[in-house]
Amino acid sequence: MGVKIIIGRRGISGGAGRSVMRSKTPLFNQRIYAPYKIAALVEVLSEQGIPPSKSLEGTDVREDQIHDATQLTSVSQYVAVCSNALALNCSAATPFETGSRLHLSAYGMYGYALMSCLTMRDYFRLGVKYHSLATPTLSIEWTEYDRTAVWAFPDALLFNESREIRQFLIEQQFTQHATHFQDVFGRTCPPLKAYFSYPAPVHSPLYTKYLGCPSVFNYKQCELHYDSVVLEQKPLLAHRLTATVLQQTCERLIGETKTSSGIAGEVYQRLLKRPGEFPTMATIAEQLEMTSRNLRRRLEAEDTSFAAILDDVRSSLAIEYLKTTKMSTDDIALLLGFSEPTNFRRAFKRWTGRTTSEYRS
Repeated sequence: MGVKIIIGRRGISGGAGRSVMRSKTPLFNQRIYAPYKIAALVEVLSEQGIPPSKSLEGTDVREDQIHDATQLTSVSQYVAVCSNALALNCSAATPFETGSRLHLSAYGMYGYALMSCLTMRDYFRLGVKYHSLATPTLSIEWTEYDRTAVWAFPDALLFNESREIRQFLIEQQFTQHATHFQDVFGRTCPPLKAYFSYPAPVHSPLYTKYLGCPSVFNYKQCELHYDSVVLEQKPLLAHRLTATVLQQTCERLIGETKTSSGIAGEVYQRLLKRPGEFPTMATIAEQLEMTSRNLRRRLEAEDTSFAAILDDVRSSLAIEYLKTTKMSTDDIALLLGFSEPTNFRRAFKRWTGRTTSEYRS
């Protein structure tokens, strides 16, 4: 019996000999993701002579926005570019090429959290647990058996799309996994075998070329199998303190729906991009293409304010760092953008009713 962790549609369940974890389905139309996937796909299509204007048609995304980290896009916008690619008769290698360019460094805290894991078992576990931070287009699960570690992609999509789109996304996702393994190990580490739930396409030799392993088609579901020996291996950038801090940050991002809804969610996302270098309200208003006055009014309509959101972000990070690291309060104060440690201590007492030393003990 394996141990299975699942990102899917329903709540939390379990059974004898296994533990199952599920998160809510990511919001398909919510603009909460940096456009790194769109940028990679548009770049691949451009090299085939397809202009960005055609690739981005109908997506409400401009060419000058796809390399701007402050721009936020949705899963539906990325899928729309995939649909355009198919309609424009793109090369069969397009999803594979796109997946090969989606390195973990493009994924922000989620990517760096995975690269700093202490073992590959943690990498598998957290890759699934925090998958909703990565512009997810497919459901994903992981199972550990005696001799194999298996990524599985159940046939149910997170949204209703065509068979052609699903195959495109599977090809991109599988190549992306191979790319991420190379990022983590610093060398190629191909799967033992790749399985697909659909018949072999005419371009099936591309699967072996990009995945580096044999492929089996018409299987019960799409899966990637690895030798379980890899689970005990150590990622190239494994670091205990970094892993703890980044994983706790991902945990908070997953748990707080306020970071992914409304204009307040937009502000949260921008404040969380660079803890310690928080942009001003005027800067964020400019990024959102509105005046500070309009931003203030929009936040008031959602029963919050810029100061309250910044206070909440600092409070959450402070609690996280005190619980999970051994950093001094002076270092935490600096990391959270406080000019003086005494100001941080006063703020923490206001947030929690306790001093930092009382909370840590």
